Amino acid sequence: MKQLIDLIEKKSRIVVGLMSGTSVDGIDAAMAEIQGNGTGVRMRQVDFITVPFPEGFKEFVLRNSQAGTSGVADIARLNFLIAQLYADAVLQLCGHAGVKPQDVDLIGSHGQTIHHLPRAERMFGKDVSATLQVGDPSVLAKLTGIVTVGDFRVGDIALGGQGAPLVPYFDYILFRSDEKSRALLNIGGISNITYLPKGCGTQDVLAFDTGPGNMLVDQLMKKMFNRDFDEGGSVAKAGTIQGDMIDWLMTDEFVRMSPPKSTGREHYGEPFVTSLLEKYRGRLDEDVIATVSEFTPVSVYANYLLFLKAKGGIDELFVSGGGAHNGYMLDSLKNHFGGVRVAPAEGIGISSDAKEALCFAVLANELISGNAANLPSVTGASRGTLLGKICLP
Repeated sequence: MKQLIDLIEKKSRIVVGLMSGTSVDGIDAAMAEIQGNGTGVRMRQVDFITVPFPEGFKEFVLRNSQAGTSGVADIARLNFLIAQLYADAVLQLCGHAGVKPQDVDLIGSHGQTIHHLPRAERMFGKDVSATLQVGDPSVLAKLTGIVTVGDFRVGDIALGGQGAPLVPYFDYILFRSDEKSRALLNIGGISNITYLPKGCGTQDVLAFDTGPGNMLVDQLMKKMFNRDFDEGGSVAKAGTIQGDMIDWLMTDEFVRMSPPKSTGREHYGEPFVTSLLEKYRGRLDEDVIATVSEFTPVSVYANYLLFLKAKGGIDELFVSGGGAHNGYMLDSLKNHFGGVRVAPAEGIGISSDAKEALCFAVLANELISGNAANLPSVTGASRGTLLGKICLP
């Protein structure tokens, strides 16, 4: 307990943030020096690496993320295995940064989401929502010897929230502006957007998942080209958008659903892809990739028109995640958003690749500092609350 008390009393902390998203591409590990907390926080990125998962691991995770192919024994073991892989990533990051593991004060670990069920269902007289991130933070703390915070989504869902998105609190305390209205868009497996009107307070922040990010494209690239993703959007650029297909995609119920809302592989997984391919059998592979790639920026812009433009619009749109490297998606966003400045997150002073991992470093710091880090206006929770569980070595 003395280790935790000493940690709470520190004015500056070295914190590692860990994230592996719905695309299951690898472990993003970021190290930051964090001073203060809340709106007074100051963060300096020390280092960042991405550690690839072992061969075949992605398929194993995806199989255990879907009803019908998952197994309780596999999920139980995954909970420990992912923590072991995360621990290895922490040690690799420390070696890369030239920092001794014992000099790291804290780890913030998102874990790997394998199922997210924010819509309540009636069970045994109770309305039950749920989420499951595996990679137990207690195992991670024991293996690294570092105080670890994990399971950030659970507390918000317990209070009636979506448990997502969690990045908007990070966006608010670090990137709000008195001069410009900003949106921060993360295109990972799923796309989520944070709206920060100029001069905003926490009650003014809006954020939600807009629909798919890279998830559909990645699945189709694997099926059609045996490649994990469309590097730089090159395949999409070689194809032609199919009007009837994009019209069908835009009938997707999630895109026009009112916030708060969050989604994942439960909605945009294998059944969605199978339905698409069966309906449009015979189309050129490049055309399918182009059309599904276009679905991401189109659905982002549709959400902007439906839910954000009437609130004042935006001056700047900063993009992070894997989609920040997809030239096709970036060009399409620029076309749709017209006079709005659209740029990778580097334009706001943060790595577009490291942003989400850094977020969980900051969220861990907020819990240690005793600050509520959910935004009820975003998630729909009944109140602000502390997020995460503190696990001791």
